[in-house]
Amino acid sequence: MQFTERILKAGLVTPEQLAVCQQEADVTFAPLITVLLRQNGLDTRGILEAYAASHHMEFVGLRDLDIPVATVRKLSAKLAAHYKVMPIRDESGRLTIAVSDPIDLRCVEDIETALGVQVRRVLATQIDIEEALQRYYGVGADTVERILANRVVVDETPVMQTEALDVDSQTLDASVVRLVNQLLKDAISDRATDLHVERHRSGVIVRRRIDGVLYDTSTSEKMDSLYASIVSRIKLMAGLNIVERRLPQDGRARVTIAKRNYDLRISIVPSMYGEDVVIRILPSRMLYHLEDLGFDQQHVARLQSYISAPYGILFVTGPTGSGKSTTLYACLSRLNKRERKIITIEDPVEYELPGITQTQVNPRIGLTFATALRSMLRHDPDVMMVGEVRDKETAEIAVQTSMTGHLVLSTLHTNDAAGGAARLIDMGIDPYLITSTVQSFMAQRLVRTICESCRTSFEQDGHTLFKGAGCHACNQTGYRGRIAICEFLPLDDTISNLILARSSAQAIREKANQLGFDTLREDGLRKVRGGLTTEEELLRVTLA
Repeated sequence: MQFTERILKAGLVTPEQLAVCQQEADVTFAPLITVLLRQNGLDTRGILEAYAASHHMEFVGLRDLDIPVATVRKLSAKLAAHYKVMPIRDESGRLTIAVSDPIDLRCVEDIETALGVQVRRVLATQIDIEEALQRYYGVGADTVERILANRVVVDETPVMQTEALDVDSQTLDASVVRLVNQLLKDAISDRATDLHVERHRSGVIVRRRIDGVLYDTSTSEKMDSLYASIVSRIKLMAGLNIVERRLPQDGRARVTIAKRNYDLRISIVPSMYGEDVVIRILPSRMLYHLEDLGFDQQHVARLQSYISAPYGILFVTGPTGSGKSTTLYACLSRLNKRERKIITIEDPVEYELPGITQTQVNPRIGLTFATALRSMLRHDPDVMMVGEVRDKETAEIAVQTSMTGHLVLSTLHTNDAAGGAARLIDMGIDPYLITSTVQSFMAQRLVRTICESCRTSFEQDGHTLFKGAGCHACNQTGYRGRIAICEFLPLDDTISNLILARSSAQAIREKANQLGFDTLREDGLRKVRGGLTTEEELLRVTLA
């Protein structure tokens, strides 16, 4: 059966689409298969499978293959990336490569000339080939090889003594720039919130935090030779001192990737074998809605009542990375009206909110939370957000601010809502000030949500629950995205009396349970029964 008959019979294209593509092929003198593969919205995999069947070729799904390392090493990353091909088999001196363009034969001729072996082609989708190149060669492996190929002498000094390459060299610098850009672009495409670049005795390790969990990223084994130059490039992006390698440094940078702006918070600390880098990746601007964060209508209504009050304090508690700041940003977005003056004091400013005055603390020059908060009161604010209450002075000023007719939003580092009052008392705040100003303590965590692409159901104890089987969309984890689970501790008369009596966090927690206040686990179990997350994920987060 001819190729055109196959794709029409399989419904891969309509007769009208085929006619348009055939006309374009006639006008441009391009093969029909090339024109078809360029069209948006068509099933590329199905078209390539039909072409392979019609021309006695083999089609392979690279995601299902386990390619031997020896076969991968037959072809350099530079050559594989240049022609966008992937070696998959090496049999008796014949190398089988996967290609996405069945017409292009130049790659076969060049590879045969370079390697002195016979090359056989099989077909695979371009997306599968690009993913396989990254998986087996590592992110930026072709760039690493290109850089090292341009060096006159390869640096073979021990790991701990390796110094930076000549960053001032235009050829090297441009390549290192591309390499760092590749690392960032790949992290962003995988929805990473943090990029970790670390150096150990065994070499360079790159990891990405996706949905709160760190995953290793495949990189070239040769990246270690360029590590000092990579760190220097990242320092330059953040405006840091590239000569200083003994002290920690923090900075910021802004990049544009895929026409979107991202703010990078860069932290560099010295370690045994070099400097470790952590890059927090944040979209420059985001629109926040409480509903999008996972809060149900009951929780949204409760938060709305708290932030609608003319004065008082709302504390959001939880460990680092539990989404506290994001929740406060969502609250500020609701309050952000022209008739309100809103000021934030943060460390650091994570997202820009148009129409809001945002200040970043700088302890090195004496601009702390306390001093900034005291000064900002002279700016006649209606609402103030204090990024974190860390000490007695900041807590006292926040309390006094709320007592003088201001709404204050802030965070505390405690494990649950009941621990919020105990934490303030430990700081030295009088209990009567807490009960007079605090509206509620709210604790939250972030749980991963089940991937919609591989979501499956199962029965357990008479209930229908769900889990992710693992697929390409979620990197075989079964999860994609995160939502918040939360608990509230409103300061009613009963809870206030316990605080006035300086009761422990445990006593407050037990009384809250007796009063029927929802806990983090109860909110999480509702989301488990609703098919949003799993019991395993809930246990991971609430028992951590």
